[in-house]
Amino acid sequence: MSDFSVSDYRLSTLPEDRRPVCILGLGLIGGSLMRDLKQAGWPVFGWNRSEKTVERASRDGFDASADLVATLQRAEREDALIVLGVPVPALASLFDAISEHAPSCGITDVTSVKVEVHELVEAHGLTDRFVGGHPMAGTANSGWAATMKGLFQGAVWVVTYDNAVEHASANTAGAGSADAASADAASTSAGQSSQRWLDTWIRVVGIAEEVGAAVVPALARRHDRAVARVSHLPHILAEALAVTGDQGGPLALSLAASSFRDGTRVAGTEPALVRAMIENNRTAVVEALDETIALLQQARSDIADPVQDMRGLAEDGNAARGRFEARAGRKRGDTMHRPIIRVRPGQRGWLNQLQSAESMGAQIGIF
Repeated sequence: MSDFSVSDYRLSTLPEDRRPVCILGLGLIGGSLMRDLKQAGWPVFGWNRSEKTVERASRDGFDASADLVATLQRAEREDALIVLGVPVPALASLFDAISEHAPSCGITDVTSVKVEVHELVEAHGLTDRFVGGHPMAGTANSGWAATMKGLFQGAVWVVTYDNAVEHASANTAGAGSADAASADAASTSAGQSSQRWLDTWIRVVGIAEEVGAAVVPALARRHDRAVARVSHLPHILAEALAVTGDQGGPLALSLAASSFRDGTRVAGTEPALVRAMIENNRTAVVEALDETIALLQQARSDIADPVQDMRGLAEDGNAARGRFEARAGRKRGDTMHRPIIRVRPGQRGWLNQLQSAESMGAQIGIF
């Protein structure tokens, strides 16, 4: 495993921007982000519903509160970027509170689904200041006690761009004075909304890079289809493998070694968290699950027939794993080999750059 340096992943040449970050939800992801940002010297504060979590975070030296309204009002005063670190079912009530108490703050999230979150954002009228995010990092543990420094080092951090605007313009030629004034006002409003969203997007990229993550852009629907295969499906397979192994009785569990341990690691995740991520991405997960079931059924047929063999699946799986390792490395922390694309946010052509990066799974940097 190679040594990691944050600078290996910080591609953007951004001006210094240390405006505060407000994290709502101090579990594994939100709490670990708080640890890394504070270590990097960023002003960061947060909220959690659980008094016990707040007490533990405060005892560890972090600025945490159980008063949501006061936290949001502070975020509004300090122009903080709000990071939502709670499960999807808890988002609607937080969006209501943000609308009332932090009406001008930029917002991002760290949830593992994006389409449903974007729909909630639109329903609450917050589209012009929301940028979806998903750090592809985590452990089987949860809560403040599971938080750690360096969780995001070398991980991919997906940043959505569904609401990106390349440039704003209004054609008022030939219009009457009233129409022209109306068009000018609409253009100004659209331009302000676009700039607010762009500012939020740049800030999200900045904090992701600050904690050592590699930023990869994606539209919400494409993100959800991708993570269904490489994040959500593995949880289902791990649960099934854990149950099957357990049904083998004490001897099977005593003989279980690294392949079983590795294959069932994420089955140790809190069941409610597993349900939240998978049940909020049903369509994409079912598609991936159907493909997997077809592969398993074919393997069963081949194994059950003495004149057949499972060479096809074994060889295809080995080749697929090789392609993954060629891009991501064999172990966490290995040198990455994904493409890199630099973008100029808001400039003509930048959406094409994001689309190209998405199609290649490329990391981006801002210049």
